[in-house]
This record gives sequence, C-alpha cells and structure tokens, in this order.
Amino acid sequence: MNIVNAEELDVKGLSIRTNNSDEMNPDTAKIGALHQRFDEQVAVNYQEGARVYGVYFDYESDHSGEFSVLAGADRIESSSTELETITLPAGSYLVFAGKGEMPNAVIDTWMKVWDYFSAADCPHQRAYSVDYEFYKGPDEVDIYIAVT
Repeated sequence: MNIVNAEELDVKGLSIRTNNSDEMNPDTAKIGALHQRFDEQVAVNYQEGARVYGVYFDYESDHSGEFSVLAGADRIESSSTELETITLPAGSYLVFAGKGEMPNAVIDTWMKVWDYFSAADCPHQRAYSVDYEFYKGPDEVDIYIAVT
C-alpha cells in the first residue's frame, strides 16, 4: 500500500444506500446486485480507456453507519436508465492493491483495509469522506481510502 495524491474525477452510475452489517448477510447485501445492474444497464466505453469504479460516499459516521455506494464509470457510452454523478475529490488516499478472481479479490482487499485501520499502531486515520474501488482490469482492483 502507498499514499497517493489523486486528481478530481467525475464518475457516473447507479447508487444504493447500505451498511456493513447488511453487506455481511447474503439475504440483505446490495452491493453485488448494484454492480450487476450497472453492468446490465450501462454501456462502458472500454475501448476509449473507460474504467469502472465502486464509490463509497455520504458516510453517516464510520464503518458501523450507513453509507452510499455508486457503481459507475468515468466514460459512459449509453445507459437504459438515468445516472447520477459523484465527484471523486482530489486529495490524499491510501491505496490497497488486490488481484485475483472477482469478487473475491475485492473482498480480500477490503479485509486488508479493515485489518490495517483496526491495528492499534495504525499511523493513518480514515476520513470517511469518499473512498473508491478502481477496477484496473478483469482481475485487478485498487481500493483508495481517503485519509486525514
């Protein structure tokens, strides 16, 4: 993992409201279905360099509260539904890299995030502003965590 200063970027997509407790239960989890709905309803222009993102924002508090998730892309070809736009703010992010079969690579990488920030000697503090998954390819993801 490393600290990067990311540039501002607009991402368009579909969103839901959820919490980590619901996401741990297959009967109440929403994030996987959100990404599937995005894949079905939105054409992403990968040939022009578009990339897919999972954006976490509008945190109620910390990891125990409600938050919004947007499945989206930085370049959209077309969509069968109306999309919303979220701006990934410029700033300092701690980046955790994951590789492997999806969605396990994402889940495993989030486990690294939670383990890192739950350590008693963790040198960084999460901002709980906007965090995001950047899908670099079909088996590679970087998770950007906003830090203060």
